[in-house]
Amino acid sequence: MTDAHHRAAIAERAARAGGVVAREGFRADHAVETKDNKNDLVTELDRDAQRQAVATVREEFPDDAFVCEEDAVRDDGADLVDDVPETGPAWIVDPIDGTTNFVHGNRTWATAVAAMEDGEPAAAAVYLPSQEELYAGGPDSATRDGESLSVSDRTDPERFVVAPVGWFGMDDRDAFAALCRAVVERFGDMRRIGSFQATLAQVADGALEGLVCPHATHVWDTAAGVHLVREAGGTVTDVHGDRWRHDSEGLVASNGEAHDVLVEAAQDARN
Repeated sequence: MTDAHHRAAIAERAARAGGVVAREGFRADHAVETKDNKNDLVTELDRDAQRQAVATVREEFPDDAFVCEEDAVRDDGADLVDDVPETGPAWIVDPIDGTTNFVHGNRTWATAVAAMEDGEPAAAAVYLPSQEELYAGGPDSATRDGESLSVSDRTDPERFVVAPVGWFGMDDRDAFAALCRAVVERFGDMRRIGSFQATLAQVADGALEGLVCPHATHVWDTAAGVHLVREAGGTVTDVHGDRWRHDSEGLVASNGEAHDVLVEAAQDARN
């Protein structure tokens, strides 16, 4: 097994391990806290799931760096860093992507783990525990529960289903409305999933033709799903149409057809 395939296997194992921890508390009573605003939620299950995912990776790669969503978890001996290193390996962990869905009892949430190499995603897993689906991407493959993934083959934007993605506070609803308008004016239909990683997985799986996020993203929300889309034959860029990186301005993912129209929607939403 090559190092890249080894990392892909460990990403799957870690996503499953963290997801199982989170699933044990799904739809159960647990304390809910807020971070930046009243809709930016976190639970102790986020932290417990992150600890488990990190511990699983460290069994095989004890010296690698980690970039994780729950910054409060710094007591397990792992090398948690604030930014993705430009050289060498690193792991990106989002223990519950879609915590609002999780707290509200909505089944669409994910545990995501990505292996980075020199600042680029090299392997990834997005596990949807309450739906028992595992999306995985290696150095040359993308699968859902072991079956190959492929992006949609639709070419007509008026037949596309596209997801607007982003975080919008109560004082920023005009921006959210602008994004939704930019999408519905150009494409056949719109979905808002509530989990960035699950949305990217649906693009990789052909259930959506694309997604549009016009502003900066967090790497834990994106890296794993970006790798899935690329390995499934899709395209992922920033809002200017340039190849997406973890520090890019916005994110636009598509099946590769009419990608310029999705970029146009992102730019229109920003303006």
